[in-house]
Amino acid sequence: MGFSFDLTVIWALILAFSVFAYVVMDGFDLGIGILFPLLDRGRQRDITMNSVAPVWDGNETWLVLGGGGLMAAFPLAFAIIMPAIYVPLIAMLLGLVLRGVSFEFRWRTTRQPIWDLAFFGGSLVAAFSQGVILGAILQGVSVTGRSYSGLWWEWLSPFSLLTGASVVVGYGLLGACWLIYRTEAELQDRAYRLAWVFGIATSVAVLAVSLATPFLKGNYYDRWFSTPNIYYLAVVPVLAGAAALGFFRSLSKRAELAPFLHALALFLLSFIGLGVSMFPYLIPGQVTIWQAAAPAKSQLFMLVGAGIMVPIILAYSGYAYWVFRGKVGHEGYH
Repeated sequence: MGFSFDLTVIWALILAFSVFAYVVMDGFDLGIGILFPLLDRGRQRDITMNSVAPVWDGNETWLVLGGGGLMAAFPLAFAIIMPAIYVPLIAMLLGLVLRGVSFEFRWRTTRQPIWDLAFFGGSLVAAFSQGVILGAILQGVSVTGRSYSGLWWEWLSPFSLLTGASVVVGYGLLGACWLIYRTEAELQDRAYRLAWVFGIATSVAVLAVSLATPFLKGNYYDRWFSTPNIYYLAVVPVLAGAAALGFFRSLSKRAELAPFLHALALFLLSFIGLGVSMFPYLIPGQVTIWQAAAPAKSQLFMLVGAGIMVPIILAYSGYAYWVFRGKVGHEGYH
């Protein structure tokens, strides 16, 4: 039991790491697509797209790892969650496909505005769908026995729409901070202005979701506000508030890297808050990580593969970011 317990927790941490790595790396990537209509056609949009051209497809590796890890390590949770979120999941995948196609086609056509719109639409749909999926899981999934028993639209609720909008503005914030760090001149000035707007919107969104979550079905309220939990867990919102204040302070000083780091800290603390709310459940109030876990031998076999592949993915991702570091000009990096 102890061996199985350790493996299950390790796989839960691997899954959480994969999801957070995707949010960080593909978040700013989707964010620049969300910002596209707010940038001038031509040079500004070209530079913006050049800033992620070397890394955008590699960023989505973490999405594959997260989804594959859920299916392999926690098959019961995968079998229950998938039918509950088929609609937003398919919308997310279609958005990512449309975004990828438009990324390539806009450089090879005279009808660039059409593909700019497709790039924006695919990014918006993918980001919003991810937030809706998060909200749908947080608010709870109907389970009877070992199967999903709800209707196909159970994912749709005011809370899931709130989390969907929150992810959109949060990714927009990451996109603006990325442009501050990687661009210069008038585009950087535009990014600073956008960062203020999306920073305020993200702060409001995080506060709204945080206030709404404890009143969902489940034990969220007791987890956060019972004694002595409230004393231990109060550090999470306090640090999140400090990260938000640090973000706006760095913007006022026109720092280049600090706004991005503060925004990532805010995302990390929100992610930690999500983990605190859900653990040890994968399906809140219904299925724990141990109930959903694959057999210990299967987890051990997969852990060997993950121990090899995750460092390789981190290494080539880090190398790509290092090679293409620096500011981005109209023709690429300089």
